[in-house]
Amino acid sequence: METSIDFRRIVKDYILEEFLPGENPDELTDDLPLISGGILDSIATLKLVLHFEEQYGIVLEAHEADKEHLDTIRSIASLLTSKAR
Repeated sequence: METSIDFRRIVKDYILEEFLPGENPDELTDDLPLISGGILDSIATLKLVLHFEEQYGIVLEAHEADKEHLDTIRSIASLLTSKAR
């Protein structure tokens, strides 16, 4: 798999499209808390994980599908990038 995928942009675009339609993209910063800020609940987080598993063949371990790894666009992109290698 190529590792030049811009997961930061892809994650941001997906969150805006699926969970924040019509919101100002500039307000969704790389470090905005998504889970602890109430943007992503457990169902939305599961949907996000499944999307990246299906689209990119990236498998997240159960312990990685938590707030520590998925609370910001930056942390999600970092995790996906590390898994895509």
